[in-house]
Amino acid sequence: MKRARRLSKADQKLVAAAKAAIRRRYRDDWQEVGAAVRTRSGRIFTGVNLDAYLGRMAVCAEAVALGRAVVDLGDAGIDTIVAVRHPSAGEMDQAVTVVSPCGACRELIFDYDPKARVIVPNGTSPTVVPIGDLLPNKYTRGSKR
Repeated sequence: MKRARRLSKADQKLVAAAKAAIRRRYRDDWQEVGAAVRTRSGRIFTGVNLDAYLGRMAVCAEAVALGRAVVDLGDAGIDTIVAVRHPSAGEMDQAVTVVSPCGACRELIFDYDPKARVIVPNGTSPTVVPIGDLLPNKYTRGSKR
């Protein structure tokens, strides 16, 4: 990650919002991931993953948080986004930790804002990287970007 940065106070607040969302809505084997997105206007929206018996029906926490932002603000742009994982019932002695977005979420984040920043794990402390660093050679339709 060539352009990684340390977390600012605003980034730490975003991580705290994601952690609060999953702590509030955690259900073992159903809701294990929380996310928070800060729009370019500074508003924070949270979400949790929506699991399903049919795996392909599941929705990631990042998509839920982004959807909430789009419903309330329209396309306000993504300043920064983060996802966190709550430990499962057998791991309750562990902390809620920052996780990287899955491939589908990386595509979604980039599609909604190619200048978005993403908070990702980096050893013992998370770091902030541009979404493009997580998605090299991004597919685009035509010459849009």
